[in-house]
Amino acid sequence: MALNPDENPEKSILKFESMLKTDDVYFFDAEDFEEIIHYYLNQGKVALGKKAIQIGLEQHPHAAELKLLRVEVLVFEDSFEEAERILDELQELDASNEEIYIQRANILSKQDNHQGAINMLLEALQITNNSFDIHSLMGMEHLFLDHFEEAKKCFIKCVEYDESDYSSLYNVVYCFEFLEDFDGAIHYLNDYLERNPYCEVAWHQLGKMYCAKKMHLEALAAFDFAIISDDSFLGAYFEKGRVLEKLGKYNEAIECYETTISIDDPTSHAYLRIGKCHERLGNNDMAKYYYYNTVHEDPLLDKGWVAITEYYFKLKEYKKALKYINKAINIDGENPLYWKKSAEIFDVLHNFDEADFSYKQAVELGNYELDTWKNWAKILRKMEDFESAQQVVLQGLEFYPEDAELNYLLSGLYLKNENTILAKEKLNIALQLNPKKSVLFLQLYPEYKNVKWVQDSIKTSKKAST
Repeated sequence: MALNPDENPEKSILKFESMLKTDDVYFFDAEDFEEIIHYYLNQGKVALGKKAIQIGLEQHPHAAELKLLRVEVLVFEDSFEEAERILDELQELDASNEEIYIQRANILSKQDNHQGAINMLLEALQITNNSFDIHSLMGMEHLFLDHFEEAKKCFIKCVEYDESDYSSLYNVVYCFEFLEDFDGAIHYLNDYLERNPYCEVAWHQLGKMYCAKKMHLEALAAFDFAIISDDSFLGAYFEKGRVLEKLGKYNEAIECYETTISIDDPTSHAYLRIGKCHERLGNNDMAKYYYYNTVHEDPLLDKGWVAITEYYFKLKEYKKALKYINKAINIDGENPLYWKKSAEIFDVLHNFDEADFSYKQAVELGNYELDTWKNWAKILRKMEDFESAQQVVLQGLEFYPEDAELNYLLSGLYLKNENTILAKEKLNIALQLNPKKSVLFLQLYPEYKNVKWVQDSIKTSKKAST
């Protein structure tokens, strides 16, 4: 039987370590060696575990359990051929040992043959009644293959064997969640809670499922029951705070977040949420205080720096906002939203070259939002780089061909680039999409308001729409 890693070494382990320090050779039962090996492997002391396996097999060369532990270490070290050889020998002696199939499944899994591993575990199920571990392993293999429905069934069986197996319970909910079957998850958890009414984990998960369906009052009730079941459950207080925020009950939300801080060490996430609540309450100084506490607690939490950026941006302190968005970008330069915010700040600071660069980064990182294309094109128009602006709008129209503003923008850019034919075509398309926005064209390009064909196109469109 494996020892708990937190337990003190028992007499057999002390005796074994004493033997290693001397030239004496002590005899141990095979079961003692199993205990010693499990202890070292649980402690992560693989070298000592291997030494115990070696001595154990010297004293008990035919002990199948010791050989299986040797296989376990070989698989861990990716020595698959040697592991398979030992498993072949063991299978010839005892083909009804399910652990042989489990280890073969581990090998197949490490070789990324997850379906093969599942097939091997199914064979193991044919020869054992104690199938809890096998179903758990099968569930994980199905997850590797994104077979969430099958994985869910496996983990449900694990929970049926042991209703205190919270790891499997989490996995069941994860599968429901990935399948977007929130109703199924709610039904399953309510059924589970009828049998285990004081399970804080289940109440917590139920609350999260209610949140996914925007059933905020039901979620609050679930989190309250989680707290009743365990009044030190930080996750329940935190999630309850998030729900209260969504309901606009910011003072109550602050109380929940402050409770998490009083129970355990403060976290940057709790400080951040408290800051957000104070900002929504108009308590700007308090919001600022908690935002700075956020990044003091965890300087690598980019969301903390972004919160400070937004705080100063709203106050129109743009240079400070720029300083803090750069800190966020330094932490996560792959986040397109950070580059987009950087571009917005450079725009109001009239640093159009840097704004252009930031929008380019945002798009290259996958931000294809409508306002990104519009604002980037407008930056390039301010820089009088009409050719680049034209290319940006053309890219935007690939995503939003029915957007009138982009078409108005492009029409004017074609005029700037002396392509009157395409300018007329795009202006007519824009007027068909939304004639009322023709005023936008005249605001963007006032120099063309007296051009006869422009006036005629707008007048004709207005007549047609009345």
